[in-house]
Amino acid sequence: MLASASDIVRLSLHVVAATIWVGGQLTLAALVPALRAAGADVPRAAARAFNRIAWPAFAVLLVTGGWNIAATRDDDHGAWHVTLIVKMVVVVLSGVTAFLHARARTRAGLAVFGALTGVTALAALVLGIALAG
Repeated sequence: MLASASDIVRLSLHVVAATIWVGGQLTLAALVPALRAAGADVPRAAARAFNRIAWPAFAVLLVTGGWNIAATRDDDHGAWHVTLIVKMVVVVLSGVTAFLHARARTRAGLAVFGALTGVTALAALVLGIALAG
């Protein structure tokens, strides 16, 4: 049986937004050494450019995440419910650490908050896959 049109829209928007939020962070992190070699201000400029699409993607994730919860209310049982709560906490942490990373002014702050943002974004992705199963 094929998914309904609303399910296709909801899940497609969620996956595209997750691709931008998580995949973009991983890509940008991998490019930082090359960007530094191109100039001291280049990594910061690239991060600002990424933020212009990353934060709207994060907003789409929040909206479609709520939509996903509403659409899957029937799955609301023990382990699934606990996993959902853990994922919601991890998503909030991902947003908070990304915000702190964007505001960091020291190399240590950039490194710590960048790493935490990447780890929490990946954790949210994995937890989302667990919830879909």
